[in-house]
Amino acid sequence: MIEIHPQKDGLTFALKARPGARRSSIDGVHAGALKVSVTAAPEKGKANEAIIELLADELNISRSSITIVRGETSSQKVVRIDGVNEVTLKSELERIISRITKQGKN
Repeated sequence: MIEIHPQKDGLTFALKARPGARRSSIDGVHAGALKVSVTAAPEKGKANEAIIELLADELNISRSSITIVRGETSSQKVVRIDGVNEVTLKSELERIISRITKQGKN
């Protein structure tokens, strides 16, 4: 499962990004980090914006609640979520991972 870290200004977790993919999606979990793919190219912050948009849509939260706090130019990132409690975030991430797992079995 994804390792969530409470911070004074929100919750953080690791993210492994794959920009320039065929489609944008959350792909699973690897080594405690959420794996995501986005179609946007890794230039001028386009991939980071696409990651924020994907997370906002999947987690049902506003884009302004999500910040990339480390790794803006790297595929290894740390994301901060504001305004969501840890139980809710864990529940949403488990729902997404469960859906991905079921899709992979079909």
